[in-house]
Amino acid sequence: MRTNAFHTVAPGTYREDGGLEYEDFVPDEVVEHRPGRTITMTDNVWSSLLCLNQHPLHIDAVYAEQTGFGRIVVSSLVTFGIVNGMTVATISAKGVANLGWDKVRLSAPVFVGDTLYARTRILAKRESKTRPDEGIVTVHTAGLNQDGVTVIAFDRTILVPRRKEDR
Repeated sequence: MRTNAFHTVAPGTYREDGGLEYEDFVPDEVVEHRPGRTITMTDNVWSSLLCLNQHPLHIDAVYAEQTGFGRIVVSSLVTFGIVNGMTVATISAKGVANLGWDKVRLSAPVFVGDTLYARTRILAKRESKTRPDEGIVTVHTAGLNQDGVTVIAFDRTILVPRRKEDR
């Protein structure tokens, strides 16, 4: 996997160059995304209301205390958005398009105060049949809490550019 995260723009001047190109993806390699992200009540309430998810489990502490969870559960869209977002700097910063997410699974609740981390395994890649300057990459991402418990997992397929010199 590519490890050079800078591009030389002039002698002694470098520009950050995040994201991978098609040739950088190696099936079965794993990227651990850092830093982690601690979930706040503001994250949960704003996102829940923005998405019109007004289920009281996510926004009503009195209601949530009476459930089996005993407290507010972070909306799954918040969890998905943050974990997927953690992968962008490496996995899709150069992406041409997201082609889809598959097999999204929520395996444990997330609570306010939990810190999430993400880990992505490269599953497969192939050259595009219709776009010779691009390739299709499929990855599997797991979101884990501070205790190492997987809280969400999903597969994602991305259209990414090929390096100009490798075309």
